[in-house]
Amino acid sequence: MTIRIKVWDLPLRIFHWLLVASVVAAFTTGELGGLLIDWHGRIGLLVLGLLVFRLIWGFIGSSYARFASFFPTPARILVYLKGGWKGHGHNPLGGLSVLALLGILAILVGTGLFANDDIAFEGPLSALVNKDLSDSLTGWHELIFNVLAGLVALHVAAIVFYLKVKKTNLVIPMVTGEKSVPVTEASKLKHAGTVHFVVALAVSGIVVWAIFSGELVHFFQPPQVVVPATTQNW
Repeated sequence: MTIRIKVWDLPLRIFHWLLVASVVAAFTTGELGGLLIDWHGRIGLLVLGLLVFRLIWGFIGSSYARFASFFPTPARILVYLKGGWKGHGHNPLGGLSVLALLGILAILVGTGLFANDDIAFEGPLSALVNKDLSDSLTGWHELIFNVLAGLVALHVAAIVFYLKVKKTNLVIPMVTGEKSVPVTEASKLKHAGTVHFVVALAVSGIVVWAIFSGELVHFFQPPQVVVPATTQNW
């Protein structure tokens, strides 16, 4: 006997679709440039906040949102390849894809924080590094996006493969959150409380605020005290 449960909790689903929209918006504003480059930076900070939230939610979220439930160890991958995997969240290869995407996005955002366009844009943390390093990180930022594009294409291809070959729709559960599982498995599902959500949201918000407001730069680079020149009496 099976029962439909919320395999993907609401915070995780909101995170997923906000991240999709943010990546598309970041790509669009980055490619168009010009007056939109400031929005590219703001969207990058939104992606940063989402990543921080997901990192925390990966430890205190509901059962299938936690990294421990899908971390792709060699043993789990081997079991999956042999057809013995019986889970209900991300399978081991799916988990590997998720971690790769999150990791690449983290590097992309991290380099963007120190980047510049030699015209009107400077990343919010660019003041912490010299111009040469900022230019180097800008180059890496552009290069890493190509890697991200490849991973996204692979991710989409996997979704299409599951839909066409395995007759499994992976998109609908990420919209509704629901999936049919055995009754015995449903009892093992642990839900995250409101306090957990507030904590994850607050920490991610504080991180973004600290960078956007310049407080983080001021912390690592306190303003220098200017000593007024003495006036010589003639």
